[in-house]
Amino acid sequence: MRGRLRCGLICAAAVARIAGAQELRPQTANGCVESPAMVSWQDYSGPMQKLVGTVGRSLERRAVHPPHYRAGTTLCSLELKEKFRLFVADTLDPLPVFSAGFDAGIGQARNDDPSFGQGGAGYGRRLATGFAGQVSHRFFTEFAYPAIFSEDPRYYRMEHGGRRKRLLHAMEHTFVAQRDSGKRIFNSSEWLGTASSVVVNDTMHPDHDNGLGQVAQDTGFAILGDMGFDVLREFWPEIAKKFKMPFRDRNESAAR
Repeated sequence: MRGRLRCGLICAAAVARIAGAQELRPQTANGCVESPAMVSWQDYSGPMQKLVGTVGRSLERRAVHPPHYRAGTTLCSLELKEKFRLFVADTLDPLPVFSAGFDAGIGQARNDDPSFGQGGAGYGRRLATGFAGQVSHRFFTEFAYPAIFSEDPRYYRMEHGGRRKRLLHAMEHTFVAQRDSGKRIFNSSEWLGTASSVVVNDTMHPDHDNGLGQVAQDTGFAILGDMGFDVLREFWPEIAKKFKMPFRDRNESAAR
């Protein structure tokens, strides 16, 4: 198949997919087009290559680039096993570990959860519970509830249009998701999954306020954080272009 996805202007070509080719896979029997394989971070040739590639893959793993140049076609949604693979890939990504380690250090300095203690043992407990909280959030929002409600846990990038329209599109994903059938539906996975992970996380923090009000507040902050990542996914290609990141350019025009 000659058509190729552009992979996000300049840089998403490097960070859009895990490894492999850029070409679209054959059209399936139900008329949808399968998502392309992710290219590797070797498409980036600038400084801090591994770091930039790691950050890019983390952002783009849950982003979808619709084939705008193929009218009348839609991308296939994820099957159950693919949703599970998405959850596993995000869990094994190094960024959550670094994030949990950083948060554990902040918690250690502020002596959050005093029952965890100080020293290496206290830091280890904070690190473990922080990472477990992140894993539970991804499990509920990327696999469990998407499987129950037949939702696609990925973000569908608009890419074309004005910045305001694209910003609203990115923010809308917090409330509107896409079903496996392609229809739009309330994003139950985001809200129920986040609330479930907050409740689970609170059980691992005995010194934390586990009241209903605190749970609602933590859920709101977590959802706002996810909204921010969707906005970043939408504009990540422009950000890379703005900072003149030297990614190999694979665009639609060259593929036609």
